[in-house]
Amino acid sequence: MNNQPYNNCPVIKPLALTIMAVLSVLGTAHAESLTEASTLLETVGDPNESSMMKNWGLKVGGWLNAGVTYNANNPSNNFNGPTTFGDRSAEPQLNQLNMYLQRAVATEGDSWDVGGRFDIMFGTDSIFTQAYGVPAFDVNTGQPLNRGSWDLNFLGSNSNRFYDIAIPQAYAEFYVPVGNGLNVKAGHFYTPIGYETVPAPDNFFYTHAYTMQYGEPFTHTGVMGNYTINDNFAVMGGVITGSATGGWDGGWDKQLGNWSGLMGATWTSTDKNTSFNASGTYGGTSEHSSQDWAMYSLVLKHNITDKFHMVVQHDHGFADNVVTSTSAILQGRPGDAEWYGINTHLTYDVLDNLAAGVRAEWFRDQNGFRVCSPGRVAAATDGNNNSYATGGANTSGCTPGSYYAVTAGVNWKPMKWLNVRPNVRYDWVDASAFAGGGSTLGPFGDGNNDQFLFSTDFNVNF
Repeated sequence: MNNQPYNNCPVIKPLALTIMAVLSVLGTAHAESLTEASTLLETVGDPNESSMMKNWGLKVGGWLNAGVTYNANNPSNNFNGPTTFGDRSAEPQLNQLNMYLQRAVATEGDSWDVGGRFDIMFGTDSIFTQAYGVPAFDVNTGQPLNRGSWDLNFLGSNSNRFYDIAIPQAYAEFYVPVGNGLNVKAGHFYTPIGYETVPAPDNFFYTHAYTMQYGEPFTHTGVMGNYTINDNFAVMGGVITGSATGGWDGGWDKQLGNWSGLMGATWTSTDKNTSFNASGTYGGTSEHSSQDWAMYSLVLKHNITDKFHMVVQHDHGFADNVVTSTSAILQGRPGDAEWYGINTHLTYDVLDNLAAGVRAEWFRDQNGFRVCSPGRVAAATDGNNNSYATGGANTSGCTPGSYYAVTAGVNWKPMKWLNVRPNVRYDWVDASAFAGGGSTLGPFGDGNNDQFLFSTDFNVNF
C-alpha cells in the first residue's frame, strides 16, 4: 500500500474532507471527532494504488453531495412541494454519500472480459433511488401491495424520517467479442433513459427537472446490452423485471414474473458536436395486469460553440386503466393516464473552472398520476397509508396540471474534486383546466401554486 501523505493524494484529501463534512452535517460538531478523522486518513494511502486492486483491475471511489435550500413560501411542513432531491426547506441535507466498487470491462478486443459494479448510498436522496417499483398500492386496483425488501426501509422509521440507505447499482458486466464488441449488464443498474441522472456529480443543477423526477424510471433490474454499430450509431436493448410499474425501479424479490422491454438508439455526428438519443420502455404493468405501461424520451445535445452547449429533451409516457386523481373525481373508476413535457438546458463555460446555466421546462401531468407533493411522503408510504416521512398518515397528494419551472445557476470548481453549485428556481402549476375546474391541492404547500427556491450545494469526489 502506498503510504504517501493525504495532502498529496488525489483520493484521500477529498475523502478526509468528506468525512468531516458528514460529521458536521449530521450534527457531530465535536472538534476531537473531526481531528481524529483527519489524522487517521493522513496515515492511509490511495487504496487504488495497492497491488491487489491493480492486479484485479478494481477501483473504489465515491462522492459526497450536501446542500441547503431556502423556500420563499416558508412552508409549514418544510417540504419544497413536489421537488424531490433537495426537498427540505431551510434544513441542511446530506443528500448523497455514495461509495462504489467497480471492475470496468474492456471496450474492444477479441477476448471475453468480466467485471461489474456495486454502489451503496446513504443520505436524504436514498429514498428516491431505492427499488420502489412495487408501490404501496396497486396502480390498477388501489389495493395494498407487499412492497418487497430489496433495499427499502433499511433505516426508514418514524424516528428517522429523512435519512436512509439505497443500493442503486449491483450488476455484473460482460464484454462479448462479437462484431464491434457487445457490452452486457445483468443485475440492478441506473436507467439509460433521459438526460439527467441520479448521481449528483453528473448533473449541472442541484434540483432536477420534472421529466427526471416523475416522467422516467431511476433504475432497472434485468439484462441490458449495448452495441456500437459504427462511429455514428449505437443501439441498446434489454429486458427488465421486478416491478409493478412496467419495469421501472424493479427489485429482486417481487414481481419477477412481470417482464418489460428496454430499448434505445443514439446517433452522434462525425465531429462529435451533436448527438440524438431515443430510448424508452414498454410492457405490462404488473404480474396481475397486462395493461400497457410505457414511455419514451428524446434527447438532443449540441455544442453551439466550444463553450456554449445546449440540450433539448422531450418525454412522453402513458399507463392504461390506472387509479388517478382525475379518474377518481370524474369517473369514480380507473382510467388511462398520460404525461409529457419538454425541457431545455443551456450552459456556458465562462472559465475553465466556472460555468453558468439555465434550464426551462413544461411538464403536463393531466391526470394527476405522476406528480405528487411532497414526493418523499408518497415514496415512504406503506400499505396502511402511513408514511414514515411524516411520522404518521400519508399527506401527499397528486395535483393534475401543467407544471412549469425555470432554474438558473453556476458550477464553480475551485479544486478538481470540488464543485459548488448555487442556483435559483421558480416553479408554478396551472391546474385550472383539470379536475373539473374545482379547487386544487396547492402542490407547493399551504395552498400555494408556485414557489421560489434559493439553494446551494457542493459535490466532493474521491
